[in-house]
Amino acid sequence: MTSSLRATLPTLFALLLGYALMQVGNTLQGTLLSVRGSIEQFTPTEIGAVGSAFWGGIVIGSLYAGRVIQQVGHTRTFAALAAVAASTALFHLLVISPAVWIAARALTGFCFAGLFIVVESWLNASVTAQTRGQVLSVYGMTGLIAGIGGQMLLPAGDPYGYRLFCFVAILICLALVPTALSRATAPAHAVSDTKINLMQLYRQSPFGVVAAVLCGVTTSSFFALGPIWAQERGLDTAEIAIFMACGTLGGFATTYPLGWLSDRMDRRHVIIGASAMAAAILLALIHFVPLTVPVWLIFLYVAVFGGSVIPTYSIVTAHVNDMVKPGEFVAAAGGLLILQGVGATVGPIIAGVAMTEFGRLGLLYVVIIAQTLMAIWGAYRSLRRAAPSSEKKETFVPEPSIPVGTQLEAS
Repeated sequence: MTSSLRATLPTLFALLLGYALMQVGNTLQGTLLSVRGSIEQFTPTEIGAVGSAFWGGIVIGSLYAGRVIQQVGHTRTFAALAAVAASTALFHLLVISPAVWIAARALTGFCFAGLFIVVESWLNASVTAQTRGQVLSVYGMTGLIAGIGGQMLLPAGDPYGYRLFCFVAILICLALVPTALSRATAPAHAVSDTKINLMQLYRQSPFGVVAAVLCGVTTSSFFALGPIWAQERGLDTAEIAIFMACGTLGGFATTYPLGWLSDRMDRRHVIIGASAMAAAILLALIHFVPLTVPVWLIFLYVAVFGGSVIPTYSIVTAHVNDMVKPGEFVAAAGGLLILQGVGATVGPIIAGVAMTEFGRLGLLYVVIIAQTLMAIWGAYRSLRRAAPSSEKKETFVPEPSIPVGTQLEAS
């Protein structure tokens, strides 16, 4: 760790702690709503729509929450959005209805997008060109660790009761404390108004544009409906928590190795290999793993799956950065975030319909198709365009688990 990073991290600790608490509450809430929705006899299509609504809210919040920050400032925006998000978590208990839950989850997504923009732009005001990559790495890995912690809280209460919903609200409220008391200086401006041209981005990186959408389809489908798959497979509440945590843990374990590998070869080849592995592991789960298999083997399979799909978006982002001009990094990142959010919005709906029609295997089929398409498209584009030289490649850094419309830029 460099001396400049050691000097920066104490100032950023409060912001990262607040972000971690938000992520713990957010991942717990996502899994909890899936399990509770199944208990309330929501159809997989309805549960998928609830998960989809969160990502729809994330996309809208990424585009418009910055205006709120510009009008009232970072601290007030954070306090207001955290209060709304915590209240909305409890509102799910008051009205058990798919339509109401969809609306509430969309509002939660909007709030979380704004909360993350506050934290990210605050971090941006505290970094230098020398510490940017390292701080972004710490930020991304913090989100993954917090995600594991949120999943493991599921057995702390009965999903049919109220305690877990209270935990979510408490965690979101507690995230206010370190952020509100942080001595880090809030930036004078919110996210800059960067023009995003998706057609230009496609011309610069056809593979990156398509892959970003497919990344969103895959990860959102898994996190929205994976708990339902596990529940229908026969796992109990504690095992569902471990199942979901293993998926995130696998991604945590492979993010840096795959990123390191992508810095040294064509990133598309790394993505093709990871996508092929994800599709293969799910096909094996369908055809070669009987219902009587020990549960630890299921955990191992999902860890390998998570290790294949979770780092992919970060590698896609790095690949696109290799293809665009240095001054276009922020616009390219914003475009990828929109595309990933669109994929994440439609993914759970498609997977939910597939589960309604074909049972629990419908989720796996949707993910297999998405990963296979990514591998095929990557192979095709590799034949059409050579990889950039190593001198033109940007250094890989892991992206946050729920990226929103701001980036850590060199100040």
